[in-house]
Amino acid sequence: MTTLEQSTGSSLIPTLGGRWYTDPAVFIREQERVFEAMWTCAVRSDEVTTPGSFRRVQVGRESVLVVRGRDGALRAFLNVCRHRGAQLCTEDSGQVRTTLRCPYHAWSFGLDGALVAAPNLARMPDVDRMANGLVPVHLQEWLGYAWVCLADEPPSFAEDVRGAVTERLGDPAAIEGYDVGGLRLGRRIRYDVAANWKLIVENFMECYHCATIHPELTDVLPEFARGYAAQSFVGHGAEFAAGAEGFTVDGSAGFAALPGIDAEQDRRYYAATIKPTVFLNLVPDHVILLRMTPLAVDCTVVECDWLYAPEVIESGQDVSRSAELFHRVNLQDFDACERTQPGMASRAYAAGGVLVPAEHHLGAFHDWVRERLA
Repeated sequence: MTTLEQSTGSSLIPTLGGRWYTDPAVFIREQERVFEAMWTCAVRSDEVTTPGSFRRVQVGRESVLVVRGRDGALRAFLNVCRHRGAQLCTEDSGQVRTTLRCPYHAWSFGLDGALVAAPNLARMPDVDRMANGLVPVHLQEWLGYAWVCLADEPPSFAEDVRGAVTERLGDPAAIEGYDVGGLRLGRRIRYDVAANWKLIVENFMECYHCATIHPELTDVLPEFARGYAAQSFVGHGAEFAAGAEGFTVDGSAGFAALPGIDAEQDRRYYAATIKPTVFLNLVPDHVILLRMTPLAVDCTVVECDWLYAPEVIESGQDVSRSAELFHRVNLQDFDACERTQPGMASRAYAAGGVLVPAEHHLGAFHDWVRERLA
């Protein structure tokens, strides 16, 4: 018996009941206590580069603007005018010169959020321009992305975000070798998934399904065909097949390994879930980061970024073979999640299902959900 097999035990574990995936009231509590209370990976920092550039993102029930200030700093604000509540920006991205101007009554806000102009404002000298400015949202930058949190007092970024990767890789320095913040975007695909966000998390965390629906992936990572997911075990990376030259759709060679990774990380795949909505995938020559935006109890948008060394992008090299592998994995996974969603409303699943030993770590995720919503 292998170490992997010894670690999983032998008992079936009950899952969440079906209503956790179908009940709008549950989803409202998740918006309040999960998405609006925790850190969300919002945008790539290098997509908001010049002063006045902005991106609009949905976080729980709120529309949030991430804006580059005149001082070069990134800031985030609720996308709501303080006058009468109109949305300032309806575009997903854009560029303004010096202010964010409400199209309803022309209230204008500086890139730092302060109220700077409004019709007849000069006649109201006692108006506090900061108190009536845009509502700020906490923002941190890491891995080349801006992360935001709506909570008045956000949880520790070091523990909840960085700590999730450290917990998975077993060493806080392990992620540094990939220099994720220095990589460049090579491909982005958006997926509209008709499934509850928790089904997508559960699918990403386990590999009991891999032999069934992921032939291309198991050709490159043969250990996944045995049903054991890399995320089940601290510090474990799935080893490439002996005949696989790279993490590509046909196992052919990819690009040169990222210079910072060590010998233990070469020819291995690592994955980490950063709750609630981020999946991080690490292979020797590129990084894949997925961000979920749950829009409804049965509707989730997933945005997948493939990140490569700057010289790969700048030289115009073709990333299709490496991007195609995980794109196929995504399509296979999301099809499985959409196939599962209707079953969550069945009387057959009212009390839930069961986890087999290879899925034991999903039980901890279910416990976490129960605790967050308790």
